Amino acid sequence: MAKRKTQKKPDNLLAQNKKAGHDYTILDTYEAGVALTGTEIKSVRDGKIQLRDGFAQVRRGEVWLENVHISPYKQGNQFNVDPLRNRKLLLHKKEIKKLGDATATEGVTLVPLKVYLKHGFAKVLIGVAKGKHTYDKRESLKRKEQKRDIARALKEHR
Repeated sequence: MAKRKTQKKPDNLLAQNKKAGHDYTILDTYEAGVALTGTEIKSVRDGKIQLRDGFAQVRRGEVWLENVHISPYKQGNQFNVDPLRNRKLLLHKKEIKKLGDATATEGVTLVPLKVYLKHGFAKVLIGVAKGKHTYDKRESLKRKEQKRDIARALKEHR
């Protein structure tokens, strides 16, 4: 009996925004650190983070991650903070300037794509994204389905 290949997420990947690839065209990506409190990082390491409705903004020379939900840590008592608070992203000044210039264009936004651990620190992969229209979404779904059909046909042909 042949073994099935199961696609597992890497150990360091904590959260992924799968909806972002469907709703946006990703133009460029940046890796940023996140300023978290002690109980927040413990909760993130447990995987209690949701990126679905999150976005980032450049304000006064700083990049802020907004609308990302990090559940309160169960053993955290009074040190827990608001789950939806804005969190500062740690980037170099040149990168912040590039992001500010990119988002100045109409229809371009910053979307969190993944949260993962790197050398013990939480990192966020931010995508410079342009929103898709509904017809673009349908087109990408159609292409995806065609690729799946081709792969299935090639597999059966062997």
